[in-house]
Amino acid sequence: MRKLPRLSPLFLALALTAAGTTAAQASTFRFARSADVSSWDVHAQNVGVNNALHSAVYETLVEYNSKTFKPEPSLATEWKLLNPTQLRVTLRKGVTFSDGSPFTADDAKFSLERAKAKTSNYAVYAQGIDRVVKVDSHTIDIFSDVPNPVLVNQLTELRILSKAWAEKNKTAEPKDIKTPEETYSHRHALGTGPFVLKSWSPDQRLVLTANPNWWGKGKFGGNVSEIVYTPIKSDATRTAALLSGELDFVLDPSLQDLPRVRQAPGLKVLEGAENRTIFLGLDQFRDELQGSNVKGKNPLKDVRVRKALYQAIDINTIQRVVQRGLAQPTGAMIARQVNGWTAKADVRWPYDPAAAQKLLAEAGYPQGFEVDFACSAGRYINDEQLCQAITVQWAKVGVKAKLRSLPFATYFPMIQRNEASIYLLGWGVPTFDAFYTLQSLIRSPGAGGDGNFNLGRYSNPQQDGLIERIKKETDAKNRNQLIERALVADHEFISHIPLYNQVIPWAATSKVEVPHRADNRIDWRVLKVN
Repeated sequence: MRKLPRLSPLFLALALTAAGTTAAQASTFRFARSADVSSWDVHAQNVGVNNALHSAVYETLVEYNSKTFKPEPSLATEWKLLNPTQLRVTLRKGVTFSDGSPFTADDAKFSLERAKAKTSNYAVYAQGIDRVVKVDSHTIDIFSDVPNPVLVNQLTELRILSKAWAEKNKTAEPKDIKTPEETYSHRHALGTGPFVLKSWSPDQRLVLTANPNWWGKGKFGGNVSEIVYTPIKSDATRTAALLSGELDFVLDPSLQDLPRVRQAPGLKVLEGAENRTIFLGLDQFRDELQGSNVKGKNPLKDVRVRKALYQAIDINTIQRVVQRGLAQPTGAMIARQVNGWTAKADVRWPYDPAAAQKLLAEAGYPQGFEVDFACSAGRYINDEQLCQAITVQWAKVGVKAKLRSLPFATYFPMIQRNEASIYLLGWGVPTFDAFYTLQSLIRSPGAGGDGNFNLGRYSNPQQDGLIERIKKETDAKNRNQLIERALVADHEFISHIPLYNQVIPWAATSKVEVPHRADNRIDWRVLKVN
């Protein structure tokens, strides 16, 4: 077992400040993960780190049950289809924002419309919402342009903020995450949720305190009064802080340190399969790849090249060595928990370096080629090690990947500006329905969330037509048959290279009670520190 490093003076100071609690203050929850939230604007950047922390402060109309992942009331108490394109939503009465101002239909209408703004990264969740109409102070009607079978699921990710607060602070439009300009909502927050944003020093420390005006106080069983979050990039340092008692919880513990955590008195490991698929995206748009030694054409546009890259990856070795068993190799772009998953699509092209070399030669690259390869650093479990392993495996068939790893805060804006030839991404499915993946990753980029994370700009009219039919189909059997067709076709077209579904371990002290969730999020409503 490797020796864990001593904590830096800066982290010790932060941890000791958070740890200075008495028995009467035992409901402070101190936790860490490798990446920090990139913005407090709830419509700026659709990434898991942000969504998980935002949910402590901002609520949605509909929430998932922690165990069943079935939609249940939150800021909405009920919803009903009046006709195939009109959903009536009844809002919870007596709810206030943390400043004491009342939550009304005006706030719900404003927030759903804000999610559709040009600078919003959440248009995929507002897909199909044609307009929102205020019926009365606590009722809204959501009109869809076509019947939308997953609209209620989409509402689980559209967080509600105060219209008056946003307009007063000139933040009616979401921050554009692709630019450095900041809006008031980037560093400030006002929600109806169980916690209030007290302070945020990016990449250093985040403090949330219990919202005394929360409508759900005492109803869900949670007892935490303060949350202190410290982003710690070093795997070993996060583990050391947990072992020393300076943290209560690590959301992304180092795999190599898990045996030590399991054996340590007073610590425990919670784990389960996540609904997140790790994959590689490929630039299939540019006529010439940036930084490649191939001039005048783009090798990644050739399906034979994409298949060669796929078959040069030894996924079983990656599962065993890099991910230490905590990965489920997949041939599909969705995990098993997601509606529409089918065994017919979840078949990998076999690892076969000889076949990969033959495909490269057939495509006109018998000696391989050079290509840019961008990787996140600390966003997913062992992501840098994963990219390093793939780089070595590709080199064996002649593909020289020029690997560059970037921290979360700069990596995502970079790939969203389409500045990577090959990139690593993990895709969770908050709606637990395959349409979210098909629309976001495989459909051609367009309006209303279409292809919003299709960052290689893959385009296939056949697939676009299928996805459009899935969007409108309300018969569950017919719809799932269409999903299966799209997923099976994607296996042949290789729009992306699927790798595996993450198995997520959480490390915690025994005094922490929290259910492990397939979306890798803490349910702040039920969190307990005993």
